[in-house]
Amino acid sequence: MSERLFAALAALPDAQIVLSEPGRTLTAAALRLDIEQLAQRFQQHKARVVAVLADNSATWVVADLAAMHAGAVHLPLPGFFSDTQLRHTLEQTAADLLLTDQAARCIELDAGFNALGQWNGLTLLQREIAPAALPAGTAKISFTSGSSGQPKGVCLSAAGLVDTAAALCSSLADVAISRHLAVLPLALLLENVAGVYAPLLRGATIVLPRLADLGWRGMGGFDPVQLQRQVGEIQPDSVILVPELLKAWTLALRALRQRAPASLKFVAVGGARCDIGLLKAAHDVGLPVHEGYGMTECGSVVCLNRPGTNRPGSVGRPLPHVRLQVDADNEIHIESRAFLGYLTAPAPTSKTYATGDIGELDADGYLHLSGRRGNLIITAYGRNIAPDWIEAALLAQPEIAQAVVVGEARASLSALLVPQQADTDLTAAVARVNAGLPDYARIGGWLACAPFSPRNGLATGNGRPVRTAILRQYGADLESLYSAKEPADVVL
Repeated sequence: MSERLFAALAALPDAQIVLSEPGRTLTAAALRLDIEQLAQRFQQHKARVVAVLADNSATWVVADLAAMHAGAVHLPLPGFFSDTQLRHTLEQTAADLLLTDQAARCIELDAGFNALGQWNGLTLLQREIAPAALPAGTAKISFTSGSSGQPKGVCLSAAGLVDTAAALCSSLADVAISRHLAVLPLALLLENVAGVYAPLLRGATIVLPRLADLGWRGMGGFDPVQLQRQVGEIQPDSVILVPELLKAWTLALRALRQRAPASLKFVAVGGARCDIGLLKAAHDVGLPVHEGYGMTECGSVVCLNRPGTNRPGSVGRPLPHVRLQVDADNEIHIESRAFLGYLTAPAPTSKTYATGDIGELDADGYLHLSGRRGNLIITAYGRNIAPDWIEAALLAQPEIAQAVVVGEARASLSALLVPQQADTDLTAAVARVNAGLPDYARIGGWLACAPFSPRNGLATGNGRPVRTAILRQYGADLESLYSAKEPADVVL
């Protein structure tokens, strides 16, 4: 239960620095006091669901822990959500308290919120609203973009989330991590659990710069040079990345002829499949990267490679808090205490969650992923192809930022590609990928596209493309691309 998290915090020396942000640090004693005071305020206002829409900061962490301490449900709101998505999440959850650094935007949503006051630089808003029906024991509601791009609320238990954090601590107990830098938005469950709860359990300091200071540029992309500068100044032992950030940082280090700061002992990457070539390139520039795998429904991290037993090409062994099985159709099933159900959906009928991911366990228990069940492409020649495999190879090319491979019932595959820089010719990059693929899996044609992002509804918060939305937007262009191809171009 969450008591384990608060017990770990209570055991820390009063003067130990736990949270650090620009211009301010919070010792264990100060953090405990802030949590208690904010929890009392939540209880004073009889908060049922506390939404937080704010940049990374110590106050974000305090709000998260205070909601847990007060017995309220925490609703983290990603800053990249559109106004429509924000209204949807607030309506679905019936959030009655909102802590934010975007007060004007929240009031303009016309969702009935009124200002109550301030808390450490954030505005507290409240509204009167009838409660939503939530599964018993819900401590956090994490919204993920579904296949249609419409956010889907996942109800999670505190016990399951702390299980994940404790399993990470156990798995990495021999890695000297005393200083973690939060690079991903805290509203993403991966950073929230692995980058806040796990460091708290092991007594590490969590460093919380503003996202813009780390190189996040919203619709303008990401500046890896700024990340390299910050990591060099902060000297963290660990960071968590998604593949897109890992690639950008790796390419920047190579271009600058620099290496990652020597302080880094562990770099975790997850959220989407990584090509082995990218992992090797990252290691070559000094990034001690280890791939993992997880799902929001399972409390985030499920499998993880670790120093000494790292097996590139796999996502590591299952952590001890989950039970993982692969069925006869190679679909991965996971049992954990985290998942309680979806908002506005019937309660799950089984403790085991069918992930929709396809993979296999090798003889040593390492999990190897091959794709998503719903994404499997069956070509006109009856070839079954997991697009994730080819997309990972495309994304390993320096010129390509994002990729979606299509070809259902077609004679050949095609790709929608987002270049790292506008007007970059991707011909050579596609040719390099094709040279390493069997004939039936090669890209027959491609289109250059504008970036897929959460704001335009074409990517999830961790950068994963939303296929159905992308195919809907580019359907006519793909039809034209296939119409222009001659049947003779297809290699059997």
